[in-house]
Amino acid sequence: MVRPVRPQFVLFGSSIVQLSFSNGGWGAILADVYARKADILLRGYYGWNSRRSLEVLDLVFPKDDSNQPSLIITYFGGNDSMGPHPSGLGPHVPLPEYIDNMRKIAIHLKSLSDSTRLIFLTCPPVDEERVNKNTSQYLSHLVRTNELCRTYSEACIQLCQELDIKVVDLFTAIQQRDNWKTDCFTDGVHLSAEGSKIVVAEILKVLKEAEWKPSLHWKSMPTEFSDDSPYDLVAADGKTTLNPSEWTFHRSIQWD
Repeated sequence: MVRPVRPQFVLFGSSIVQLSFSNGGWGAILADVYARKADILLRGYYGWNSRRSLEVLDLVFPKDDSNQPSLIITYFGGNDSMGPHPSGLGPHVPLPEYIDNMRKIAIHLKSLSDSTRLIFLTCPPVDEERVNKNTSQYLSHLVRTNELCRTYSEACIQLCQELDIKVVDLFTAIQQRDNWKTDCFTDGVHLSAEGSKIVVAEILKVLKEAEWKPSLHWKSMPTEFSDDSPYDLVAADGKTTLNPSEWTFHRSIQWD
């Protein structure tokens, strides 16, 4: 255990989570925004669906652990929503089962502690043309359509409303950007740096507007070891020092 213990924000989901620290990903951005405020922990599993996540839910989030996360951001649905393979193999999960699986995940995560907060992310859209062009000799034909993404996204939103869970509608948010098909994805499915910026903006909006106590918005959280010190950089007057604990000028985007 590394001290001091910070609030833990866990990113739990499939490849959009696993890859969130790559290529300017949304997990890496959150880690920067919450530097010295919270630890961003990655539990992402490429190719997984909601069915498989249930198999490890107790292992990843044991109920008897004394140190529970302050926030869990959960994403499953992109693989569930893929069309079924004739063999019965593959990640497809029928919509009714997906809803039931996500309900079980939500109930488990909500039971971890009274102070554990949840945000679910819906399926983003896909660039169908690129998906269909990105064929592989190693993979059977992949069925990914925006109609399927929309259906699973709407189901996730409806479930979150029913269970009083904060939800980010990525299916809608990403399509509000001009040229989203070319700008927001690396391969038509996984998020580019530009797509990740949209995810971060939507998550921070939820965190800012949520009436949680304590607030988990980055501007409301204390910064670790932020006291003034004579060892800080010397100011231009040559007599005082400048405390850099809250400096954010290095960021290309000044996040709200």
